[in-house]
Amino acid sequence: MNSLLQLDELEIFNPSSFAKNGYPFEEWERLRKEAPVFWCEKTDGPPFWAITKHEDICHIAKRPDEFLSAPMVIIPNDLSGVQPPETLLSMDNPKHRPLRKLISNRFTPNGIRKFHHNIDTIARKIIEDLLAECGSDREGECDFVEKIAAPLPIAVIAWLLGVPQEDWDLLYDWTNRIIGAGDPDFAVEGEDANQSANAAIIETFTYFGQLIDEKMKNPEDDLVSHLASAEVDGVKLDRNDLLGFCALIMAAGNETTRNATTGGMLALIENPEQLRRLKSEPGLLDSAIEEVVRWTSPVIHFARTAAQDCEIRGQKIKEGDALGLFYPSANRDEDVFEAPNSFRIDRKPNRHIGFGIGEHFCAGAHVARLEIRMAYQYLLPRIEEIELVGPPARLRSTFVGGIKRLPIRFKVAQC
Repeated sequence: MNSLLQLDELEIFNPSSFAKNGYPFEEWERLRKEAPVFWCEKTDGPPFWAITKHEDICHIAKRPDEFLSAPMVIIPNDLSGVQPPETLLSMDNPKHRPLRKLISNRFTPNGIRKFHHNIDTIARKIIEDLLAECGSDREGECDFVEKIAAPLPIAVIAWLLGVPQEDWDLLYDWTNRIIGAGDPDFAVEGEDANQSANAAIIETFTYFGQLIDEKMKNPEDDLVSHLASAEVDGVKLDRNDLLGFCALIMAAGNETTRNATTGGMLALIENPEQLRRLKSEPGLLDSAIEEVVRWTSPVIHFARTAAQDCEIRGQKIKEGDALGLFYPSANRDEDVFEAPNSFRIDRKPNRHIGFGIGEHFCAGAHVARLEIRMAYQYLLPRIEEIELVGPPARLRSTFVGGIKRLPIRFKVAQC
């Protein structure tokens, strides 16, 4: 850690630095110790209070009437000021709560149990297709993101939404262009980040608008049909709310799970003793998944806006001030986690907030856990060896800590 730098010189919110170096854990650790509520002006966007401790993020997230989501759900930086369309993430009460209830039951453990077989079938096929590409030497190379981490959540979310299989790749493209609009790999020639993201949002809304019309005429047992017929206080959902639901489920159900699965595999490769233990003790898979989510913390930050003057740790926060909640920092907080910089698949307790906390806790957390579980439980027993054959390529973003490519070499276990 460079303790000689002044706090205002630390790189804690730089998309280019995130892409090159990953999360700035040392810088966040210093802020937790010296300035856990820090006025950050080193940003291409507006200044904000950087909140880096677990306790403070939980305090803020559990008070949605005092710290609002609607004015600004992410601190604009890598998207040059563009904000996502209104979704549950950016809604406040009284609108947020009844709309969230429309999907909450569909995503509980009981709600998704009837889909286990279908998700299981999708996961098995993805793993079998990959292993089938290996030759007689039982060895193979691939980009883990392309072959496993990306297709699994896209297939599951598309299937849950009721998107025809021939259109699944469209969802992957739109998500990359919206979430990764500030990344050169997803840039569209002749467009800046704003234009690229907005074009992808328009394409997404146009597609789901047509799908909603079709599901209204021919409803099936999928989320789009469910939402198209849903009512709040006897009134059907506004068209924009319907489209916002679809866009949120598409992006959140794809991007974060993909990056948790990829980051988890990277952690297992970099901690081979943990990988060997997980392979020999499959009963640890549930706790391993929680550690993967803590360790990867795919969402870098969400923003809140103070609804009134307040004070946190002695800092005077004014009404209208923006706050950036840094979840990866909270998930390495030494006051909450023993040896927070160690990856331990048997970590208990594990009070991570990788899925958020409070009213905006990730509605799809159970689906995400199930997808990660199935990726690992079908892949890990089938491989003898696995290693990196190149550095991970990280997303240029201050919102999502994405891994675009993870080149691996593996050897299939003998049956």
